[in-house]
Amino acid sequence: MAPKVLVVLTSADTNTINGAKTGWYLPEFAHPYEVLSSKGVDITVASPKGGATPIDPSSIDAFKDDPVCSSFLSSKQSTYTTTTPLKDFLGHAGEFDAVLYPGGHGPLFDLATDDASARLIAEFWDAGKIVGAICHGPAVFRAVKVQGGQPLVKGKTITGFTDEEEELVGLTNAVPFLLEKELKAQGATFEKADKAWGSKVVVDGKLITGQNPASGTDFGEAVAKALGV
Repeated sequence: MAPKVLVVLTSADTNTINGAKTGWYLPEFAHPYEVLSSKGVDITVASPKGGATPIDPSSIDAFKDDPVCSSFLSSKQSTYTTTTPLKDFLGHAGEFDAVLYPGGHGPLFDLATDDASARLIAEFWDAGKIVGAICHGPAVFRAVKVQGGQPLVKGKTITGFTDEEEELVGLTNAVPFLLEKELKAQGATFEKADKAWGSKVVVDGKLITGQNPASGTDFGEAVAKALGV
């Protein structure tokens, strides 16, 4: 039987601090999707509101010459325009092998404080399933408590969009919190690539994280390896 993966996308299309359009970041879904689907993984997509989800428009422009992203946009529209409300998956962790959260700034404005998302991740974790997130996606771990109320990331080694990278894109003052700083404060050991924008994936048991858009393919491959495909 093919492994089953639940992907959770943001429904937030606006940065409420600076008013800019936002959403999920194209290569952080398209590249892992390409890796996993090519290996026969069954992928289901959810979002807080269900229905159509927003792609960060800057990612469409930045990756317009990326063949994987271009193909995904043209042939996989139903994966991100017909999503199921994530609350519908509460209590169903046993039906999946992993839950994954692509990044983009969108998750900072909904999923990072979404109670249903936090409960969903805790259910997957407690069931011994793979939990993964890339770039700003690890923001979703901020609200997740396991093991008697401890933060999910406490004592874990992870990665994600770095504070340096946030500064380089000029959005340090346009985010509700800095991801690296926040996860360190919760007790995580935070690793990063030698240079900003380099690919970096960290696997700590069932917890898999990727640093940035450049990490999309490597993140997908790490998840595939953990799934045994």
